[in-house]
Amino acid sequence: MSEQSEHETDAAAEAADCPRCHKPQPLCICDSVEPIESSISLLILQHPQEQDRALGTARLTALHFKNAVLRIGLSWPSLSKALGRPVHDPSRWAVLYLGSAKVADLDTDRDIVAINRKGEIEDNQRAILKDIQGIVLLDGTWSQAKALWWRNAWMLKCQRIILGPARPSRYGQLRREPRRDGLSTIEAAAMLLATLEKRPDIAETLHASFERMLARYREAQNVLPELAPKPKPKRDYRRRRRA
Repeated sequence: MSEQSEHETDAAAEAADCPRCHKPQPLCICDSVEPIESSISLLILQHPQEQDRALGTARLTALHFKNAVLRIGLSWPSLSKALGRPVHDPSRWAVLYLGSAKVADLDTDRDIVAINRKGEIEDNQRAILKDIQGIVLLDGTWSQAKALWWRNAWMLKCQRIILGPARPSRYGQLRREPRRDGLSTIEAAAMLLATLEKRPDIAETLHASFERMLARYREAQNVLPELAPKPKPKRDYRRRRRA
């Protein structure tokens, strides 16, 4: 094999996607991911048009838990079908869906809040959250998450929850969220499972992985042209001639 062919092979290997996390190799951190044992199950439903392979965290989040399932699609007939196993009591599962609801608008000092169909805070917050056996996370843009919510009527049988995080997403300038309480999938999973299971180590592990992924992304911007920041289009301030 010629030297040029070797370089081309190396370049192709670097550009190939990781078979586990499906990210470009320069962004892969799978070698540092060890699955966590958790008592609460995790189901991640990803909208099929969510194409952000570089900055997306759904698959990385699923890899972090032994009791996690990732599904890609628009609708499923039931929670059991989406999960791939029987669920006898969907009411003990919670769906994280913000919609128009905000924790800041509710009379509570909690950062994880169970709400009813009207968007009002539920009574007996402590008992509801303590009884949760599984969590459904909707992965995609705000409009994609809304589509998943409305296309899956069985979610109304589950407990709806919203978050009021103390700090904004670690994405920072890399990907701006339309609302301050919007988090990445991995940050939402970290906040929910660490709090509900009273295990701060879960949040520490997931946040460390997310920070590592973001650091890899920043480094890879100089290597992968598709990740380089795109220049803002210049505005044409010249006056149009009148016809």
